[in-house]
Amino acid sequence: MRVHLSFLFLLLFIWMTEAATLRSSGVARSLALTAIVLGSVVVHELAHGLAAIRRNLPPRVLILLPIGGITLVDDANQKQQDPSGELPVALAGPLANLLLAFVGASIVLALMPDARLWTPPLVYAGNLLRSFVWVNAFLCAFNLLPAYPTDGGRILRGRLARHNNLVPATRRAVSVGQLFAMVFIFAGIWNTWLMVAGFFLFLAAQLEERSILFQSVMENLRLEDVMLTDFSTLSPADTLEDALAKAVHTLQDDFPVIRGSDMVGVVSRQKIMTELRSQGNGYVQTVMNRMFEAAQRTESLASGLRKLSRRGLSLIPIVDEGRLVGIVTFQNLMHSIRLLAESKKLRRGESPENRG
Repeated sequence: MRVHLSFLFLLLFIWMTEAATLRSSGVARSLALTAIVLGSVVVHELAHGLAAIRRNLPPRVLILLPIGGITLVDDANQKQQDPSGELPVALAGPLANLLLAFVGASIVLALMPDARLWTPPLVYAGNLLRSFVWVNAFLCAFNLLPAYPTDGGRILRGRLARHNNLVPATRRAVSVGQLFAMVFIFAGIWNTWLMVAGFFLFLAAQLEERSILFQSVMENLRLEDVMLTDFSTLSPADTLEDALAKAVHTLQDDFPVIRGSDMVGVVSRQKIMTELRSQGNGYVQTVMNRMFEAAQRTESLASGLRKLSRRGLSLIPIVDEGRLVGIVTFQNLMHSIRLLAESKKLRRGESPENRG
């Protein structure tokens, strides 16, 4: 889980709208209310995760927003299985928030019978206990809406994907989510919290749509489309000074280390320089990283990115029938993806000249 900067916006919103009434305690109570929202979202997503584990579904990498988590799809096994077939997983998050709201309300009413849980403002930094109840109640109700990327929106997207592939289904679901976002923003005339919720919903839909489109590109392109075929290699018997001299004449940051016809390791320019400064001259074989993972030229870019990130690697050797035919580094992979995305736009006639 990664926390999105929108929580900072939420903190500023709470502080600016309630500072006048809370005075000296405004900052502390604003922080506390933001923490309540973050904690409720974390419980929401943990419930999804536990339900997914019970159904042997792959874990998700998430960015947490104040309305819930959005998925970063980075695993081939996560090719957006039909969410309608994962109804228990989709409902786990809202039910967890509903349970928190019920338990919180029960405790508040037991300890303070005159707490007036229904008295507006329902969410207010000056009354954190009441806010805890209503934040969770709102997260439950909000995520049941068919407004992608809420849980209800994911179920809607799954139903749409039965008749289309994932990308068109996602775009249609995003359109529905944006419609709901506009309704919430307009409703901000009566309640500013609804406007904020609409803003976060619009932001979440845009972020997750980009994630799906990025994944689609990654799955459809092959490593042979982006691999470097003109590259320098080092020998394990090279001295570090000789290796640095070779590195001066290339833009590569990472080098395959070859013994005969076999690749035996990887070493980076930075590692060579660091070792020279700290230990003096030595041999490449003493500082090279022997942990690497080869890939076939026909594997997808998504597969290559997973191999790079899974073990914190900096370079993947591309082999064909046991022969080293290219390399892919993280830097060249990201650079190639940006260029491919731009060329795709140009082929669609979206060049600056055509836009004019």
